[in-house]
Amino acid sequence: MGQNQGQGIGMYPRRFTPQSAAAGFTLIELMITIAVVAILATIAISTYQDQIVKSRRSAAAACLQQSAQFMERYYTTHLRYDSDPPAVIAACDTEVGQHYDVELVPSSLQAKAFTLQAVPKHSQEAKDTLCGTLTINQQGVRGASGSASATPDKCW
Repeated sequence: MGQNQGQGIGMYPRRFTPQSAAAGFTLIELMITIAVVAILATIAISTYQDQIVKSRRSAAAACLQQSAQFMERYYTTHLRYDSDPPAVIAACDTEVGQHYDVELVPSSLQAKAFTLQAVPKHSQEAKDTLCGTLTINQQGVRGASGSASATPDKCW
C-alpha cells in the first residue's frame, strides 16, 4: 500500500498544477456576477413598472374617450348634456375602476358643455406624476394635470 500512495490511475504520479486547483469560481468573481445581475434586474423591474403605469393610463384615456362618445350620443337624443345626466362610466372596464375614478366634473355639466376626468388613485396616483388627472371636454380637448400638462399629447 505504501507504493501506491501519490499515484494515479495506471501507476502515474499525481501532479497538482495551479490550473487544476483554480477550476472553480472565486468569491470575487461570484460577487461581481451577482452585482451585475442585481443591476440588470433593477433596470428591468423599473422599466416594467413604468410600462404598467402607461398601460393603465392608456386604459383610462380610452375609457374617457368612450364616455365622451356616450355623452355625444346622449346629446343627439336630448339636445343637451345636463338633462338627467347619464352614468357615463358604466361601460368602462373594471380594471380602469381599480386605478382611476372616471367621472363627470359636476361644475362643468351644462346644456352645451361637459368635462370628463380620470383621477388616478392608490398606487397609480403615486407613480403617475407625469400625467396626473386626465380630462376631455365636449370639443374633444384633452388635458392632463401632471408635470406634462403643457403637452398632454404625451399622456394620451
